[in-house]
Amino acid sequence: MGTTIDKNKQKEMILKDNLWLVMFKLSWPAVVAMVLYGLNTVFDAIFVGQFVGEDALAGVSLAYPLSQLTLGIGSLIGVGAGSALSIALGAEDHPTQKRILGNANYLSIVTGVIFMIIGLIFAVPLVRIMGGSGEILTLGANYFRVTVYGAIFWIAGLATNMIVRSEGKMKSAAVMMGIGLVVNIIANYILIGVLGLGVEGAAWGTNLGMLVYTLSSLMYFVKGKATFEANPFSIRRDKKIVKAMMSMGMPSLIMTVMGLIQAIVVLNAISHVGTTFDLAFYGVVFRIFTFLLTPIFGLMRALQPVIGINYGGQRNDRVIKSFKIFAITSGLIMLPFWAVIMVTPQLALNLMMPGKVFDTSHLMNFRIFMALLPIMPMFFMSMTFFPAINKAKPASVIGIARQVIFYVPVMMILPRLFGIQWVYIGTFSIDFILTIGIIILISKEFNRLRGNTAPLKPNFEHAG
Repeated sequence: MGTTIDKNKQKEMILKDNLWLVMFKLSWPAVVAMVLYGLNTVFDAIFVGQFVGEDALAGVSLAYPLSQLTLGIGSLIGVGAGSALSIALGAEDHPTQKRILGNANYLSIVTGVIFMIIGLIFAVPLVRIMGGSGEILTLGANYFRVTVYGAIFWIAGLATNMIVRSEGKMKSAAVMMGIGLVVNIIANYILIGVLGLGVEGAAWGTNLGMLVYTLSSLMYFVKGKATFEANPFSIRRDKKIVKAMMSMGMPSLIMTVMGLIQAIVVLNAISHVGTTFDLAFYGVVFRIFTFLLTPIFGLMRALQPVIGINYGGQRNDRVIKSFKIFAITSGLIMLPFWAVIMVTPQLALNLMMPGKVFDTSHLMNFRIFMALLPIMPMFFMSMTFFPAINKAKPASVIGIARQVIFYVPVMMILPRLFGIQWVYIGTFSIDFILTIGIIILISKEFNRLRGNTAPLKPNFEHAG
């Protein structure tokens, strides 16, 4: 009885406590976890930039978006499973709860094996598509090929960690991620700095970190710490649950795939009008930008169980209020980081490109790109909000439109006509326009939720 009470305590806190307090309790460990994850990619670039060189950094920059596909697949499974679990917890749907992990394991293994086969066969052509040629192509393909060997661990580690987060267990998820980060950093230093294994060492270091990350998640379920019935060694395929998971997780995969399309058109545009230095520079700018977004990613992960569990419990007023609280908080957290990076861009850039002196145009391009940071919270919170209420279509449409309608034509045309600075100006303009559209969509969804008093009937209920 005591164990059951302890396991229900987190859910009751999400359903009934003051939402500002809920946000604080869930967000700080989630933010720490995502900052730790962001440090993974930053340290990779720092070690490569410091110990290997500019060509290697350019090659890794080309291969990096390809390697992120595994995390996109992990997010597809993890967000889908986590959203389904949160709603099932709120609705007290125990038959669905006990099937979640087995279906997530099934999808992780199948997608991991498929990705590994494709990646090993097509490593060189894929990096060539990203804009690679010559030595940069070789270095990029070598890095990507090694990351592919760890595909299952990249996918399963993230997916299971997201399931833990969907319970509201952000501290546990952060500890798992922190353990993986420490292993990654130590391995990178030894493999790159001491043994001189170059880009392959960076990839093997990340693979090792992801392996430990996955094993730590496995131990969490083995020790029975989950708030639901979970067999970590279960592998099952329930059509209704898989369909629901794929539907709710699809926006996360679409964001990754669309991000890859964005990277293809941007990196090819830079390859066409710029130099190896410009490729390396963009790679560094993008990594810094992504790292500075990690607090928002943490708040996104914390928002998901709050939205899902309250939606499952038919507390629509708390669904709306929680979105507003998380969006406002993420914007406030972002402001001081944004101010510092806008004032001291050289310091951040020199971490990965040591000794380089950047001219006025490069620093201006950096600032234009970073000007996006204050408007990104609304974009990313919306990508969590819609799947968490079992309404993934708007998030999917936003993700697809962002790349196909905007990025592809803008990046294929404007940089070639007006110069490389339009890579940065175009990026800012696209996301600014999209944010306005997102605000309109969110407002309409709030109005629907306020008027919706019908009982929730999840489409994965009693799947089997």
